[in-house]
Amino acid sequence: MHKLGLVGKNISYSFSKKYFTEKFENERLPFEYENFDIKAISELKDIIASNKKLVGLNVTIPYKEAVIPLLDDINKRAKKIGAVNTIRISPKGKLKGYNTDYYGFKKSLQPLLKPHHTSALILGTGGASKAIAYTLKKLKIDFDYVSRTPKSGVKFLYSDLTDQIISSYSIIINCTPVGTYPDVNTCPDIPYDGITSNHILYDLIYNPDQTKFLTCGDIKGAQTCNGYKMLELQAEKAWKIWNLK
Repeated sequence: MHKLGLVGKNISYSFSKKYFTEKFENERLPFEYENFDIKAISELKDIIASNKKLVGLNVTIPYKEAVIPLLDDINKRAKKIGAVNTIRISPKGKLKGYNTDYYGFKKSLQPLLKPHHTSALILGTGGASKAIAYTLKKLKIDFDYVSRTPKSGVKFLYSDLTDQIISSYSIIINCTPVGTYPDVNTCPDIPYDGITSNHILYDLIYNPDQTKFLTCGDIKGAQTCNGYKMLELQAEKAWKIWNLK
């Protein structure tokens, strides 16, 4: 039986194992899925060496960028994005990286867009935000980053944000883990009074399905979306990659 898995840190919250296990059972596919919760990305080599039937991996926080130097090859789009969330393992043990977050985010965001959705704030600058930025570029939506600390390419610190700034960006995307189970009473520190009914609040988090971030958006009448549809879409895209479809 072939094996697939998820590489990340503190990933007990992840739905990926449940999603794929149910898929394999429902479709009677000869695969199993395992979580590999590791403290450092350097452990990846040991995982592959000790799991000879492993043919593919998903990669999540905080390793989407750190995994790249360990790969033998990288898909053109993933290289442009600068982050990998899917790995295909060849019969000879060669690792090729892909990014399916782009596909999942694009397909889940597009149905929500209206003509006034022309600018976005990306909360966070980690690996997940890379695919989001790439997608927004492709959709011709202007965007700026928000971070806790000053760094190249970041326009705002959280401490810089005002109601006026928030109201001037019609899409707010949370790419941080803030609000993920079990810390469900936390949310990104932004001035929610600037949110209006013209906003989209999109949270990449899918556990819980209704984060505090999204609840704050709902209160203000914004359109809200969690990351579960994105997860489903990127997971199916990854499945096609693993099967060379």
